[in-house]
Amino acid sequence: MIISVSILLLVIGAIVFKRWYNSAEQKGKRGEAKVHGILATLPDDYYLLDDVVLATDRGTTQIDHVVVSRFGVFVIETKNYTGNVYGDDKRKEWTQIIPTNVRYGSGKVYTYIHKSRFYNPVKQTLLHLYEIKKNLGDIPNLKVVPIVVFVGNCNLAHVESNCHVVYDHELVATIRSYNMDVISGEDVRLIYKRLSLSNVRAFVKNSQHVRNIRKSAAEMESKVRAGICPKCGGQLVRRNGAYGSFWGCSNYPTCRYTTHKITKNWF
Repeated sequence: MIISVSILLLVIGAIVFKRWYNSAEQKGKRGEAKVHGILATLPDDYYLLDDVVLATDRGTTQIDHVVVSRFGVFVIETKNYTGNVYGDDKRKEWTQIIPTNVRYGSGKVYTYIHKSRFYNPVKQTLLHLYEIKKNLGDIPNLKVVPIVVFVGNCNLAHVESNCHVVYDHELVATIRSYNMDVISGEDVRLIYKRLSLSNVRAFVKNSQHVRNIRKSAAEMESKVRAGICPKCGGQLVRRNGAYGSFWGCSNYPTCRYTTHKITKNWF
């Protein structure tokens, strides 16, 4: 009886551990740890900051990694995914598709598709770029380069972006491809110090950051429902594109905000 209870507890413990290990939070942490190790191989004149949380007008924004060098400031968003990844710069969400082959007793193989969506990481890193520039707006010739890096066994062949969307083994080469001095050595150290001092991670728990994100999303959704552009305050108007109708900002091309979500209380 005691042995049976022990086995049952071991099985339950294994199930709980597997769920915890495969949770999005833990996958994200493992991905960030791997990217940190990769970035740590950069030369000593590249300054690395991890898990930077900056205060914004809407709460906080969290940046996985920031690399400061005389060649530019690199803002890096890390994603840990498997399967095929589909996305482009305009979509609000990207798609992850994982095909799984299952063989039955008859020998016949069936392929099952697991599909999930996640927020467009390019939009994420462009928001981080904006906040970095806002934080360091008084520094001349500031060049900020957004990079999205995927770790894990994923396929990015279906991703189209004008920003850098790379595999982890391409990350260092992508950063080192920028080899023209644009920031003085003095400003590099100043930027690193200011971002370190602006990092409020020690004062913001993950739960609070998540609440800030949800609050910001709710505010944006409220503006969209009212037909107001959440980026610049302009009016949202119906437009027609190659892939059907959508809503775009009346201040285009100054503001390029678009959405396909049409709500009942618009106009």
